[in-house]
Amino acid sequence: MQKGGSDHTLSHWFPAFFIKGVRDSLGLPAWVVAASLVGVGPLAQSAGYSIDLAIASTLLVWAGPAQVLFFSGISAGMALPALAFVIGLSSMRFLPMTMALMPLLPMKHHSLPVQLTIGHMASVTVWAESLRRLPSIDERHRVSYYLGFGAGCIGLSMISTGLGFMLSSAVPQAFGAGLLFLTPIFFTCSIAAGARNAADWLAIASGLFLEPVLSAWMGPEFDLLILGLVGGTAAYLLKRRLKHHQGLFSS
Repeated sequence: MQKGGSDHTLSHWFPAFFIKGVRDSLGLPAWVVAASLVGVGPLAQSAGYSIDLAIASTLLVWAGPAQVLFFSGISAGMALPALAFVIGLSSMRFLPMTMALMPLLPMKHHSLPVQLTIGHMASVTVWAESLRRLPSIDERHRVSYYLGFGAGCIGLSMISTGLGFMLSSAVPQAFGAGLLFLTPIFFTCSIAAGARNAADWLAIASGLFLEPVLSAWMGPEFDLLILGLVGGTAAYLLKRRLKHHQGLFSS
């Protein structure tokens, strides 16, 4: 039985689409996320870690903000339980992101390790590009393509983290921190390119126009949390209303 299940899993593995995913990631997305993680290397060195652990953090954590929090917290002497709690809070965003991605990826034919790898690769850049690219790919090939795309982004980012570590004396800390903003900029452009209906544009517009208002009103601690709740809920309700009207007209 196990052998048959393994063969069934292999029958849903398409190396050509894995390679295509790697190639597409190296077109631009992987370079953007890799550039944003250059600054992680100097942070790891200042915290007293080796280059091996700096690169491993990109492979195993695969979240720039969480890596920055970790190495900065270690340098500041932050208690490990408190640091783990803060990093956990910063990574809660991946839960709804992964849930939104799952309907596009057929999971039932793949083993638990493959499913966990798929979830691990769901960074902001990989997630945004997957939402835009996967619908146009045959369902059978999506997992192979997604894994290739994620592998390309992670692999190049590991190299950039190592380079940042080796060039830490030549990379000013402010410059490295500034590179981190490449990811949200690319994310915004990618989301806009993949917007398909009024609900998508409402979510984007809510973020752009309400964030300065909420930041001034509530401060930087809770502005993004409230913004995501208000903007995301409004976009969700609008999408449901549009589907309801479309159903009425079609009937």
